[in-house]
Amino acid sequence: MQANGTGGQEPEPEPEPQVSCRNGESSSSAAGAVHSNGLLSSANNGLPSTESPASDTSTKKKKRLSQSDEDVIRLIGQHLHGLGLNQTVDLLMQESGCRLEHPAATKFRNHVMEGEWEKAESDLNELKALMHSPSAVVRMKFLLLQQKYLEYLEDGKVLEALQVLRAELTPLKYNTERIHVLSGYLMCSHPDDLRAKAEWEGKGTASRSKLLDKLQISSYLPPSVMLPPRRLQTLLRQAVELQRDRCLYHNTKLDSGLDNVSLLIDHVCSRKQFPCYTQQILTEHCNEVWFCKFSNDGTKLASGSKDTTVIIWQVDPDSLQLKQLKTLEGHAYGVSYLAWSPDDSYLIACGPDDCSELWLWSVQTGELRTKMSQSHEDSLTSVAWNPDGKRFVTGGQRGQFYQCDLDGNLLDSWEGVRVQCLWCVSDGRTVLASDTHQRIRGYNFEDLTDRNIVQEDHPIMSFTVSKNGRLALLNVATQGVHLWDLQDRVLVRKYQGVTQGFYTIHSCFGGYNEDFIASGSEDHKVYIWHKRSELPIAELTGHTRTVNCVSWNPVLPGLMASASDDGTVRVWGPAPFLDSQETEGLTGCYSMDS
Repeated sequence: MQANGTGGQEPEPEPEPQVSCRNGESSSSAAGAVHSNGLLSSANNGLPSTESPASDTSTKKKKRLSQSDEDVIRLIGQHLHGLGLNQTVDLLMQESGCRLEHPAATKFRNHVMEGEWEKAESDLNELKALMHSPSAVVRMKFLLLQQKYLEYLEDGKVLEALQVLRAELTPLKYNTERIHVLSGYLMCSHPDDLRAKAEWEGKGTASRSKLLDKLQISSYLPPSVMLPPRRLQTLLRQAVELQRDRCLYHNTKLDSGLDNVSLLIDHVCSRKQFPCYTQQILTEHCNEVWFCKFSNDGTKLASGSKDTTVIIWQVDPDSLQLKQLKTLEGHAYGVSYLAWSPDDSYLIACGPDDCSELWLWSVQTGELRTKMSQSHEDSLTSVAWNPDGKRFVTGGQRGQFYQCDLDGNLLDSWEGVRVQCLWCVSDGRTVLASDTHQRIRGYNFEDLTDRNIVQEDHPIMSFTVSKNGRLALLNVATQGVHLWDLQDRVLVRKYQGVTQGFYTIHSCFGGYNEDFIASGSEDHKVYIWHKRSELPIAELTGHTRTVNCVSWNPVLPGLMASASDDGTVRVWGPAPFLDSQETEGLTGCYSMDS
């Protein structure tokens, strides 16, 4: 083999597949013929010598290493090599009596990085005996020949490339569909065109390193022969992700990298960073507050009350404080439901059961664009926007179910459906509706078909759907909060703690990645659960009557609002900046640590 690209003898690989040396004894192959600092520089993705120099006869017999100790040493060695600390790796392998990988694998790696494809193919025959599945040789050879073919094409050697395609790749009788694709690259007139169509980096270190990664990641070679690429970083990243996954209060953006985390301590999020402390109490309503909802861009909050008004609040993203922006008046029966249009330019307000009217407001001007009423006998208590922002559906428990445009013109209707709550699916055609038969059905207004999706044993008072459309959160009379998988149509979890009778209470998903669930309750509290845990992680106190609705800001995960029959809207955020003793004494958030 070649040392760092210069001439040198190629050592014979060991015949046995043993990878590491126990008791500090050195490998039996001719390590003296290998450069102590590896076969290629780190820039070429080469690894240092996998052979330990012959031990001096005076060296004492070292302590026998366990398999896990050897694995750790190899992981550390691979990581240090990636940092370019090759001499340190040599010393580590010499002192431990281990080797980083099988010498045949090292030779194969170097030949791939140097583009010596015939030698790399020959190496595969040596590695065949070390593989779990000898048939993997064919798959590995295919990947090698594909790289060889693409490099010939990039160099303009069309005849040589055609020879590889016809005489080497095709006879493998493997992945003929891919061979057809590769043959199409013969028509590329320029290397840039080839690289773009093949989604390939081009001849050189980058593409060859990627090829090696693919060969390792695909487990063609067992890890005892060649470690998967960047294995230590992978394990550390998995450990960090698992700790985050188990953290009850993790509510920040997930970062898959390791640069912004400490590996020296376990990941723990403090409850003080969680939105369970009262930031502000909004008292501008003069009667029960039945509903509240943050806008899709998180900059505004709308609240609806029995006092016949809707108040729009402006959110300060820095201080997390809200100030009154507009008051929309004239809802004679009160406001029990609100829906922002997808672009937040319009806001629709609905009333309670005996209300036959619906109001569509322009948020920017505060002017009423449409006041819709099909019949005085109607009950329009729920509404949902179509994703196109040009249509909406509305209905109620008296059997009305309409699809309308922005001017309130009736586009479609569905007879005999007693609607409790509505949601438009992202496909723009299907509407989910909970009805008086304790179920949620999907209604397609284009082909006029409907199907059952969720069936409960008690009335569904309200429901909401996750952003990805997969999960539905139901407030079920006398039962509490239930989580359903809409795709598999199964009940996933029943959340404990909340008091739910026959009041309409609106719960919500929240936090980064919607990992949390929050709901009001008839016991005057707000409950928060982690999506995977049935027990609440926090109970928020402060309201003095039933909490009708909770809304989590979709952009600011540390901000939440709740509306109550006590006439207030409470804004919840992280703990204020206090010293540790003062913070521990804060009231308003009762943690249910598990």
